[in-house]
Amino acid sequence: MNGLLVGRSAELARLVRVLQSAADGMAGVALVGGDAGIGKTRLAAELVSEARERGFHVLVGQCAELGDSLPYLPLADALRGAEPGVREAAAAHPMLGQLLPGMESAPSTGLTQQRLFGSLLGLLADVQPVLFVIEDLHWADRSTRDLLVFLSRMVQSEQVCVVGTYRTDDLHRRHPLRSVLAELKRLPTVTGVELGPLASGDLSDYVATLGEVDDQELDLIVSRADGNPFYAEELFAAMAEGDSLPDGLASLLMTRVEVLSESGQRVLRAAAVAGRRVEDELLREVSGLPLAEFEEAVREIVSRGLLRVDGYGYSFRHALLQEAVYTDLLPGERTRLHAAFARLLTSPAELAYHYLAGHDIAGALSASVEAGRLAERLGAPAEAHSHYDRALDLWERVEGAADLVGESRERLAFRSAVMAADSGDNHRAAVQLKALPQTSEVSERLAYYLYESDQQGAIAAAERAVESAEDQAALARALATHARTLLWSERHRDVEALAERALEIARAAGVRDAEVGALLTLGTCVELRGDLDKAHKLVETAAAESSGDLAMDLRARFHHARIHYEQGLLHQAAEVADDGIRVAFEAGLKWSTYGTDLRFLRFLIHYVAGEWDQAEAVASGFGTRVGTLPEAILSSFALFIEVARGLPVVEERLSRLRPFWYSELAAYMSRGLAAEHALWHGDPATALDHVRAVMAPMVDGEASALRMAAVGLWALAELGTTEGADELRARARLAVDSGPTGEPSHIGPEGLAWALRVEAEWQRVHGRLDVELWRQVVEAFDFGFVYEVARARWRLAEALLAAGDREGAQAEWELARETAAKLRAAPLESALTEFGRRARFGGGGQGSGQGEGGLTAREIEVLRLVAEGLTNREIAERLFIAHKTVSVHVSNILGKLEVSTRTQAAAAGRQRGLLA
Repeated sequence: MNGLLVGRSAELARLVRVLQSAADGMAGVALVGGDAGIGKTRLAAELVSEARERGFHVLVGQCAELGDSLPYLPLADALRGAEPGVREAAAAHPMLGQLLPGMESAPSTGLTQQRLFGSLLGLLADVQPVLFVIEDLHWADRSTRDLLVFLSRMVQSEQVCVVGTYRTDDLHRRHPLRSVLAELKRLPTVTGVELGPLASGDLSDYVATLGEVDDQELDLIVSRADGNPFYAEELFAAMAEGDSLPDGLASLLMTRVEVLSESGQRVLRAAAVAGRRVEDELLREVSGLPLAEFEEAVREIVSRGLLRVDGYGYSFRHALLQEAVYTDLLPGERTRLHAAFARLLTSPAELAYHYLAGHDIAGALSASVEAGRLAERLGAPAEAHSHYDRALDLWERVEGAADLVGESRERLAFRSAVMAADSGDNHRAAVQLKALPQTSEVSERLAYYLYESDQQGAIAAAERAVESAEDQAALARALATHARTLLWSERHRDVEALAERALEIARAAGVRDAEVGALLTLGTCVELRGDLDKAHKLVETAAAESSGDLAMDLRARFHHARIHYEQGLLHQAAEVADDGIRVAFEAGLKWSTYGTDLRFLRFLIHYVAGEWDQAEAVASGFGTRVGTLPEAILSSFALFIEVARGLPVVEERLSRLRPFWYSELAAYMSRGLAAEHALWHGDPATALDHVRAVMAPMVDGEASALRMAAVGLWALAELGTTEGADELRARARLAVDSGPTGEPSHIGPEGLAWALRVEAEWQRVHGRLDVELWRQVVEAFDFGFVYEVARARWRLAEALLAAGDREGAQAEWELARETAAKLRAAPLESALTEFGRRARFGGGGQGSGQGEGGLTAREIEVLRLVAEGLTNREIAERLFIAHKTVSVHVSNILGKLEVSTRTQAAAAGRQRGLLA
């Protein structure tokens, strides 16, 4: 590879744009694909140079053809080759430190892979700006592919650029990278760069940089290379050495190998069996040559550009060369060389690979099991599962297999299933467990894995686990899981007794994980029936000390904080949530399920308590560029603060969330707040459409219907119609009186407050402003929900004014204005200012609700788009409102500006400074 980059200026420019975007604080991922030899590595090297010039830290890791044998190989490679400051920062993260040379892997406390992923995210944040290059993704192990997906989804506002390269000609129809690429390329953070063959002119320019060549030779090289720079280099080298030019790249490569001395060929063949890279000492041992002869052979190989010096070893100049030499080996020769490497290596994964290729089945079995155990400790469950499954495939071919690996076949199969589940494949885990003898341990795990997909199957498995428990520890776990499987079933009344029995046995047997599981299930059970004091005590006990399982510990802290929050105890909820977030961050689990849930909850606590600057700071980390449903749900939370403050990012966030409205939860979060956004902008018809769409799939009795019903009634009041009001109130009352199971359940102070607001809004729809009812709404939200208290005071002020109590109305109005100003709740401030102006309260004036000419904020938005020449339909699409609503706004604008045409309105707007 020479020092010049030819014919790739457009592709490099695209990569540099991603790099610059990262430097500006908008993280990005680039995936560079192309055939072997097309120049992916050369392009990546140019980007690395550019990044270093811009002050980026650079991490470069390479996948190996061993595939799933070596978990996180490119990450380990990148960390080992990183600059000292980055290695020191990595060592401070224990989960990353274990990938560095000389570091021991830590014993697992659960969620190992998520902890490692979170630790890497933390490291990238510590050393930003950073460029992380992963080469040869077509050889990536499953955990590396998962890591790439994680980074592509999670990096948003960090100064991080991730670049991956892969061979398109290696991606057969069933290649595991194909689905990953398809998923990633749909993400807005990901840029795809495809390298095609160089044009003839560009390739001619490139060959000219390699050395002197006459026109006839140049034409021959260009015509034979077919736009492939590596092929062109090899053709040029063969011509320079006076070799003939055979057909095909592999044949061409081998002609360059065949001119080596016998010792040189021997060393190169050994290196090909090692893979893309090999250590000097290991290569010498396998070659079997005396030191002087070995060194002379290596010198010859390096001088001909077939191997290059790489640290304390050597690497092939290109993977195609290694593949050509390896493919040319005789079967017996290949087997003997693999066996020679197996005798010298210590890495279990590499040993398993070489033993298997060398037909040493017993060695491959033993090494595969050990490789699986190591992968478990490293947090690579997919690779552990793969190694264990390979061992299980070899089991019957090895006499005394159980003695050799130190455990039975059934035990190994159980571990394989657990690893499958830990890697996210519960279906595979369930299939493997069903094939095993149904011991209590097997049945309990089967029930756990079936919990979300097959409720009846989970219950049946849990019952078998209880019946077959051979000791108290197994019985405690079986009972705890059985209680959990019944929690949302028709047999939910049995849960409390089962969970209490599980708790008693777990404590007696000292089984902390079963104790915590039983406490949490029991806490949920008694909470649902309204015994909050007992629920608090149970969950507090669960969270009091470690269970040895991080997932269980975070789950306990989340539910402890959640119960406090739902009871309106915001200070206590904040303390518990902060503790849980601290544990998650320290363990590298910021992005785990409960780590994320704890941050959601902390955001809501800030929002409800009126700590809006903190809430907005948290929300800024909920990226708008979403590509998956979990990201969309996370993003939706930010709308609470953004809609309430009237921030300009709302429209962009809603447009990106629209594709995920098929999900009930995503729709509830984002469309519910889109409805409020529409109401604040004078579009009650669109608001009502959102509400109806959200409530349509809801199960009768769901508590989430309360807030939506209140917003829907607000819209009906603005529209001046009672149609549908009774249905909305009825669904809200059902949530209070019956719940989703047909039995009354505890809905907390916030739920009760929304229920009262539904009643007050229903009265408002019917033209009745009930002072006492709105006063009750204020008092109900006064458990600490600062914003909703202010909104309720606004309506209370309206009711008091209508009842003739002007002094009382102004007092409530002033309290609401004070809160709105403190929160910087611009839409509410605008509404209160307009109400104060109409009521002629002191200080009401012509505030932010009305511009010059009496136009509202939404009417000014519409006027600006009219001035741009947009039609009503185009304005509706731009602002996400109904076409009919735009027509109403335009009519109002013409009337208020006292003009008769759209052109005159635009001119009047410019004259009055409304279009600046």
